Amino acid sequence: MNTVPPRHMSRRRILGLAATGLLGGTLDGRRADATTDDPNTVLHRIISRGTLNVPVMVGEEPGYVKDPATGEWSGYYLDFLRSIASVLKVDIRTVETNWGNLAADFEAGKIDVAVGVNPNAQRALVVDYLPDPIFFDAWSVLMPPDRHVSSWSELDRPESRVVVQLGSTMQIVAGAQLPAATIVPVADRATALLEMESGRTDAVVLAVFDALQIASRRINGHPLGAVSVPRPMLRSPVMLCVAREAGNEGFISYLTAWTLEQRSLGMVRASLERGWKAAGIDVAAIPAEILE
Repeated sequence: MNTVPPRHMSRRRILGLAATGLLGGTLDGRRADATTDDPNTVLHRIISRGTLNVPVMVGEEPGYVKDPATGEWSGYYLDFLRSIASVLKVDIRTVETNWGNLAADFEAGKIDVAVGVNPNAQRALVVDYLPDPIFFDAWSVLMPPDRHVSSWSELDRPESRVVVQLGSTMQIVAGAQLPAATIVPVADRATALLEMESGRTDAVVLAVFDALQIASRRINGHPLGAVSVPRPMLRSPVMLCVAREAGNEGFISYLTAWTLEQRSLGMVRASLERGWKAAGIDVAAIPAEILE
């Protein structure tokens, strides 16, 4: 008996097969078989399970925002993920993680799709990146309020102590642009900011939207830091990625269409602007080249 659903089978029919066990896999894990000729296998699994499993990260505002009182998640990355799930008519299931563990989470089958990732060749050995970015960000440095740099070379000195998040693209950027500086990898953004507040670092490498949100905070009435976008400006594509596995072609096709639709109709920009406003980010402070 053919247990692989046809490519254009309705969602109701897919769910019916899943309920009777005829999809050849479990409802909450990856298929038992590692190969399949059906490009919609991953889509079938997500719909059958009824949830889209997605990563979320504490301290990664304004893309990921956790309400400490309720534990609820918001932010523009969650807006994007909920939109992706709504078309599939499934719920969101969040998995707390960090950038350094993302590839391992994909390999373990904990998550289906990640949003907000930057191109990373090491990570691309185990995940598939979508070909089109959702939007562009840029790499910046958060420095003490009275400091500013106009170029990366101004920081590229042995006496410069620059903090990055371990296993992140920030670490790659710092290694490439600041080979003479002292690069200090830390576990997460909260630890990086503690280094800044304590005066133990000259700069923290961050995506500019994240840095602007942090700089808007005040401690004892004073800004936490100032944001510089060093030249040459390094524009960073913000992308989606999925686990590399047989049968993910239909899922990738769907996500590619979703990305192009969201961008072309202005929905990405609208979500970003809502997130910037909620985070206290002044759009006028964002370099015009990034928003083009």
